[in-house]
Amino acid sequence: MYARDLGQSIQKSLKQFPVCAIIGSRQVGKTTLAKEIAKTTFPDNFLHLDLENPQDLNRLSEPQLYLEKHQGKLVIIDEIQRRPELFPLLRYLVDQGNFHFLILGSASPELMKQSSESLAGRIEYLELPPLTLHEIDAGRAVMAVDAGRTKMDAGRDEMHALWLRGGYPRSYLADGDEESFRWRNAFVQTFLERDLPQFGIRIPAPTLRRFWQMLAHFHGQVWNAQKIAQSMDVSSPTAKHYLDILENTFILRVLQPYAPNVKKRLVKSPKVYFRDSGLLHHSLDIQSVEGLMGNAALGASWEGFASEQIIRRAPSFSKFYFYRTSGGAEVDLVEIRPDHRPILYEMKYSLAPKPSRGLHSAMEDLNPEAVHIVYPGVESYALDKSIQAMALLGG
Repeated sequence: MYARDLGQSIQKSLKQFPVCAIIGSRQVGKTTLAKEIAKTTFPDNFLHLDLENPQDLNRLSEPQLYLEKHQGKLVIIDEIQRRPELFPLLRYLVDQGNFHFLILGSASPELMKQSSESLAGRIEYLELPPLTLHEIDAGRAVMAVDAGRTKMDAGRDEMHALWLRGGYPRSYLADGDEESFRWRNAFVQTFLERDLPQFGIRIPAPTLRRFWQMLAHFHGQVWNAQKIAQSMDVSSPTAKHYLDILENTFILRVLQPYAPNVKKRLVKSPKVYFRDSGLLHHSLDIQSVEGLMGNAALGASWEGFASEQIIRRAPSFSKFYFYRTSGGAEVDLVEIRPDHRPILYEMKYSLAPKPSRGLHSAMEDLNPEAVHIVYPGVESYALDKSIQAMALLGG
């Protein structure tokens, strides 16, 4: 979901629910978005509390006394996961009368179980992801065109910049690739050494960093708990626990296999991707577009980047999987919509994409509604009567 669309959804949510939660990774822009929404929805009548600010924490030393004074306002509580004991109080207050809360968190509802249990029926969760191609394409590409370049060249350059640097605003908008890489280095260090312990996760930062680096080399591959556990000298359940942590803090996307009713031996383990391509490239020490083009991880990186763009622009009711059989049928991304046949996506970093044999086999198994080969172009066109070349820039 794009930030502008999310803003409209949050405004609707605040009219329907007394509590709305914006969740997403650290440094993704939740606070900026929340303040903009507050200025529009509750002009001059909102309060922002940042639970990483000692002064704001001190204000909440007696939280009920403090919050009851702000009845009728929109109260924004930033980094709510630092004070999970507030959730029962929020439930009590919204049940009493005219209280409205916009809470911001850097963990999934699964990791903040108390919020789901305490505020059931009173809260809606909306996720803010990093920047997408469609968000950055319009404005910056126009500036590039004004500077004398074609729209096609400008759009492709913007795509490569987003792909290389990722969608965290400070990384993407950095003055240069070196500055962007430095920002991501600081982000990873802070995330592992400071942010995760705030969730009560007591795993040594060097252990998580080693796991993080290992996952970068397994990006886009089927999860092999035993192999990874042996490499780290931990048990398979422990490795799965580490995986869950990074998934629930919006770092990884764990894509489950699609299991239709077909008489095939299906791969049963999920595939794992870094959700942000910039964090992947930092972990692989890829610091420029030229370095990316010559790296062995190019194909896997494109697969993850293109998949994220598709998932983020899809309707909220769409569910996504991958499909693979022991016989060789394979498709990178399967979109399932209610009352529709599957939509298949294969990712190809080529200006002349061709369907693989595995895709044709998957089509025979799944009887899809549509099939797309996603490539780094600007024009979508039919490859044959059943397969469409889908331009990521113009799709």
